[in-house]
Amino acid sequence: MSSPIRIAAIGLAHPHVFAMTQHLIDAGATLVAYEPESHVLGEAFGQVFDRAQARPERASILEDSSIDVVVGAGLPSERAALGVDVLRHGKDFVSDKPGFTDPESLADARRVSAETGRRFVVWFSERLDSRATVRADELTREGAIGRIVQTIGLGPHRLDAAQRPAWFFDRARAGGILTDLASHQMDQFLHFTGTVDADVRFARTANRGHPEHPELEDFGEAIVDGAGVSGYVRVDWFTPGGLGTWGDGRLLIIGTEGQIEVRKNVDLAGREGAEHLFLVDGTETRHVDCRSHRLPFAARLLADVAQRTETAITQEHCFRASELALRAQAAADALGPTPT
Repeated sequence: MSSPIRIAAIGLAHPHVFAMTQHLIDAGATLVAYEPESHVLGEAFGQVFDRAQARPERASILEDSSIDVVVGAGLPSERAALGVDVLRHGKDFVSDKPGFTDPESLADARRVSAETGRRFVVWFSERLDSRATVRADELTREGAIGRIVQTIGLGPHRLDAAQRPAWFFDRARAGGILTDLASHQMDQFLHFTGTVDADVRFARTANRGHPEHPELEDFGEAIVDGAGVSGYVRVDWFTPGGLGTWGDGRLLIIGTEGQIEVRKNVDLAGREGAEHLFLVDGTETRHVDCRSHRLPFAARLLADVAQRTETAITQEHCFRASELALRAQAAADALGPTPT
């Protein structure tokens, strides 16, 4: 690209904004400005990215024609409205997940994206920032395990309730566990099946262990299918303190000629570090250390912004993965509370 893509940050409620911004900078973007806001992360963001200009007035960012992309990780319930505003100002928006907490805001973003030709990108970090998952994608495309017949996505997280802000326990602002955490698994299911058309067959949520936070869902599961492939999803907030990472995230891809298991953050068998991949086929079982594997998403995204292409992630995929998570959440709500 002839000149660096210029980015700004609006929405500093979740620490994911640090990694998203740094990935884009590492890929060649220039961080121009950020909105410090009242959120506690505003000051820390300014300290980390001290070359960017703090602009308390949001309009000064939105109306700056030199800025190409706005990155945001604000309150989940506010991300869609911000994104729509960004698109209407002629910029692309890159949102932390979940990008949407209700179907109406998703429909609004669809309409405005089509009208403006600007993109509302959701950064599904459990795939896009996972080197082992990127390698799994390459292997499946090469035919290493034959035709995919099922995916199993597990997204356990540590709660650390005392360190969570009040909005995290407010269902209306946070969106629910399947809307939030399971959006990663929906993204992975659609990506690995190569479809944007899938159905929710079953979904359930519950508060199993945190009655002091009645609006919190600490467990969720769903079954989806599409393109002749079934998918099982399980997410929770029960990662124990003794595990040396926030969660033992896993992706199991079952094929007609083999299986791949991605252990994103830890190998309980004792291998050090993260980014583990296990491949089993008709002749062997092997472990692949993916810690040095490339992460192409940010560079591809910047190229897409400059060239108006869709090589990193398509707009339809972002919307469909988000929609699938919202539909799972709605289906779980329809079932009513699960007995404890």
